Amino acid sequence: MARTSTRDRRSTGGGRSTVVRTLHDAGLAAWFGGALMGTVGLNGAVGRISDPTERFPVATAGWARWAPLQGVAIGAHLLGGAVLLHRERGRVAAQAGVGASSTAKVAVTAAALVAAGRTAALGARAAAVGAVPTRDGVRPLPSTPGDVAVLQQQLRVWQWSVPVLTGALVALTAQQGEMQRPAQVSRGLVRTAMSGWRR
Repeated sequence: MARTSTRDRRSTGGGRSTVVRTLHDAGLAAWFGGALMGTVGLNGAVGRISDPTERFPVATAGWARWAPLQGVAIGAHLLGGAVLLHRERGRVAAQAGVGASSTAKVAVTAAALVAAGRTAALGARAAAVGAVPTRDGVRPLPSTPGDVAVLQQQLRVWQWSVPVLTGALVALTAQQGEMQRPAQVSRGLVRTAMSGWRR
């Protein structure tokens, strides 16, 4: 009987998941924060380099140094999220609103992964450009070669999409935390039961 109770608690999210939640939250924090810092800080700061031909290579090198850590952050977030979703599957199915929020979170995560992958692919192309004059990491000068200017414009869009999408994940994670309050759980379970009764 004790084993059954333990299983039930796990399937409805009753057990503690401190390590898993740390992986999920710290991974997302690093993914969001690193992308935002690079987009705002690194790309803009290289504009202070006096030699305009060094700006793009320095920005590209900075993003390349961050890429392995971003990969670790993404992996930690995905692993933590997958385990939490498995452990909370009972509550996801039973509590009104949690399923929709979880679906939205999976969709936004997929979009953020696409954005990160596209940014990495563009970054690999940028690494092969070499020394050309640019305004900063993602803005061309009139003297910037046309293909590099287009590449910078693409990088600007895709690099910004990562903190926007991961910021949305931060908001969805906060929303799901609110849904775990006892009053919210009870209200959600009642709504689900009432919906099933009406059918």
